[in-house]
Amino acid sequence: MPLDSPELILSYLSSARFFTAAAMTLLISLCSLAGGMASGLVLALLQESRFGPLRVLAVAYLWLFRGTPVLFQLIFVFNVLPSFGVVLSGFACAVLALSLNEGAYMAEIMRSGIRAVGPGQRQAARALGMTDWAVMRWVVIPQALRMIVPPIGNQFIGMLKLSALVSVIAVEELLLVANQTASSNFRYLEALSAAGIYYLGLTTLFMLLQAFVERRLARRGRAAPKRGWTQWMLGATAEGARVR
Repeated sequence: MPLDSPELILSYLSSARFFTAAAMTLLISLCSLAGGMASGLVLALLQESRFGPLRVLAVAYLWLFRGTPVLFQLIFVFNVLPSFGVVLSGFACAVLALSLNEGAYMAEIMRSGIRAVGPGQRQAARALGMTDWAVMRWVVIPQALRMIVPPIGNQFIGMLKLSALVSVIAVEELLLVANQTASSNFRYLEALSAAGIYYLGLTTLFMLLQAFVERRLARRGRAAPKRGWTQWMLGATAEGARVR
């Protein structure tokens, strides 16, 4: 390793261009994760629907987006949508494609969390006069959240790594900036090392945040049984009635 390599790595780490690229990578990952969670929840609810065509629609979505590569989806959104008059920026194309892909996997995570809530609790809530939507909103989803936080954390880490693919549509995220910087002086070791440190820092930060959220949800889960599920459901029923 050349003697000036550590200094060059430090200069890249402190440069505004690398910092901006790392922020772009984080923003793409967060927006894509939020979009994936929203679409995943809708798909999970559609799969639980009693209306057959909605379940078929959800299965077709999963089949399409889990059966084609993410890179194909990125290039398709970026190159094909303009032919239909839909012109989006590179950032919007990246978030849209990654969100649609992530939704297919989030749907399975959320559906498993929803199904993990016992049918007895749903029946007890309905016996208290709660509608199906109120049961889902006040009984099922709060409990399912505690179960799906760990896999969602894993999905976010995977999303951070998948975000490197958006460099093919010229979005200036971390890997593209590192590669362009290295191409100007052929110092690939230093540029890619700086990018790797940023990736490790971002994933470490989110792992700490995930651990904090898991502890908070675990404490709430331990507190709920102390009140008793009957009292808890009665409170949820009253709260749901006020919202409606």
